[in-house]
Amino acid sequence: MSRFFYFKLAITNIKKNAKTYVPYMITSILTISMFYIICSLGNNPNVSKACGTDSMKYVLFLGTWVCGIFAVIFLFYTNSFLMKRRKKEFGLYNILGMEKKHISRVVLCETLIMSVISLGLGLVVGILFDKLMLLVILSMFTVEIPLGFHISPESFPATLTLFTGIFVLIFLNSIRQIHLAKPIELLQGSTVGEKEPKAKWLIALIGAICLGSGYYISLTTTNPIAALNMFFIAVILVIIGTYLLFTAGSIVLLKALRKNKNYYYKTKNFISISGMIYRMKQNAVGLANICILSTMVLVMISSTFSLWNGMNDVLDSYFPREFTFTPFEYSEESASDLKAWVNNTLDEYNVEPKDIADYSYLNFAVVQDKDTFIMDRNNSAYADMINEIRNLFFITLDDYNRMTNSNETLKEDEVLVYSNRDQYNEKQMKISDKTFKVKGTLDDFPNNRLMTTNVASSHFIVVKDTSVLNDLDKIQNEIYGDVASSIQYYYAFNVDANTEKIIDINNKFENDIIEMGTYEENTNKYVYEGRFDCRETEKNDFIGMYGGLYFIGVFLGVLFIIATILIMYYKQISEGYDDKGRFEIMQKVGISHEEIKKSIHSQVLTVFFLPLIVAGIHIAFAFPFITRLLAILNLTNVKLFAMATVGGFLLFSVFYAVVYRITARSYYKIVS
Repeated sequence: MSRFFYFKLAITNIKKNAKTYVPYMITSILTISMFYIICSLGNNPNVSKACGTDSMKYVLFLGTWVCGIFAVIFLFYTNSFLMKRRKKEFGLYNILGMEKKHISRVVLCETLIMSVISLGLGLVVGILFDKLMLLVILSMFTVEIPLGFHISPESFPATLTLFTGIFVLIFLNSIRQIHLAKPIELLQGSTVGEKEPKAKWLIALIGAICLGSGYYISLTTTNPIAALNMFFIAVILVIIGTYLLFTAGSIVLLKALRKNKNYYYKTKNFISISGMIYRMKQNAVGLANICILSTMVLVMISSTFSLWNGMNDVLDSYFPREFTFTPFEYSEESASDLKAWVNNTLDEYNVEPKDIADYSYLNFAVVQDKDTFIMDRNNSAYADMINEIRNLFFITLDDYNRMTNSNETLKEDEVLVYSNRDQYNEKQMKISDKTFKVKGTLDDFPNNRLMTTNVASSHFIVVKDTSVLNDLDKIQNEIYGDVASSIQYYYAFNVDANTEKIIDINNKFENDIIEMGTYEENTNKYVYEGRFDCRETEKNDFIGMYGGLYFIGVFLGVLFIIATILIMYYKQISEGYDDKGRFEIMQKVGISHEEIKKSIHSQVLTVFFLPLIVAGIHIAFAFPFITRLLAILNLTNVKLFAMATVGGFLLFSVFYAVVYRITARSYYKIVS
């Protein structure tokens, strides 16, 4: 026997099965190239230089892991389609005299050919498009675009190692299936699943309960912190519910339709329903996969698109002023020294502070039970209601009136309340042994950066004067002890200056801040312990984080779309070969070609668009849940997210319909 016999046979097999191998090879190439690109971008030094922080690199690093895990699952899944189509061929080889070890060598040669071509072309495509993706990322920043290609020394071996390992595991899994199966099982392998499945009411009911529970969590979880904690539970429930309803629920529904004689005994319905019942068990998993992938694509792209386009709003909410100083400790003397140092520094640049926000405040965490705010952590109610944690911020009436040019008045036991997330609707507030009457609620509160940066729901409370503020400070110190907060100071302002001058001023502030000593007028150095922010310098960090999320959202969205297309294609090919013989028999018993064509169209249309419809339902129920998660990232523009979601669904539906038309043709050609 020629030493190249197995290779020649493997090449012949690949050519004969081009309809299944070529799409698999293209998908492998694209998956490999996309993994290399995202891994290379995460290790590219130009990305760090552009954003000035590690935000983008961290997001890309997470994307690398997601892409790698997805590649393992997806390539195994698509290879199962190949093995299903090839089992009959392997069984025939076995019957004709080839031992299983010889078949294994053929499979080894096929795997080697596929893996070498996929890895080679995948890395070439990855290197070529890596530069393009770098340009896309750097276009988000105002930086100079570097020339030449960057071949990542870390990404090249990482890609080779991962995908070599995947192809080795795929080969071992194929060998396992061949060696465990009997020749007759291999011959019938492509038709497994033709047995009529039973209607499993219990599984369908469990699926409905899981799906309903996931929807219920989405609709009833109003607290952003709780939403973050419950997100993965809701997602898992919806995924489980989707798979169970597609596998068991679809069969229950089809059998119920079959019992409806008026509906079932029509030629078109008879053929399509009977056909779907017999193969729904194996089809359902593919349909559920398409549904889940479609939902993931829509959620990722709409949410990351909203974050990117709403970034300026988020930036303004975090940094309502260009410069912000928040010292850790407050006294009137230290506040006066801080302002004197700031003014001296600004004088050097011939600018003056404007739109000044200048106030002292107290904040601490509590658990809210309607109008009662529990501070004692030993209280059983505190532990029972930990998801209802709130941050309370107190400022004096004088500071509020001065900042808002208002003329509000309060009694000793009265307060005004503004809430950043959950509106406060109670008539009073009970904080420890103090009870305040709520004189009114505020629709908005200026300079609320302190509330914006808190993930938990918060209440901004205006009290009468500093004596009330001091009383509250004393109460929380007695209860919280070493972990108690203290009255702090907030000083923020804008300046009339261009970007370059603002950055120069920021650098001057940072260089003049010292850790020890005292304020010295002649050196203009200042002892400062606290937080200092400049909106202009923080912008790149925001672009790095939100731009990275948007890039990853689109990137993974494209990857999942590729997966969806391939699943659709293989599903149509697999079903076409399964249906070909069945439709030939139907024509022989007298059913016209036109009637069969209508039935095929009805069946394919139903099966294809069911996942899209269910994905739309998932998105609709997930919408309020995702808006609360986005609120954690301080995106509160619900209208923007709604438009992105609806627009994304409509565009995806058009794309989905195009893919349907293309893949359906393959099905029609086979069954015709």
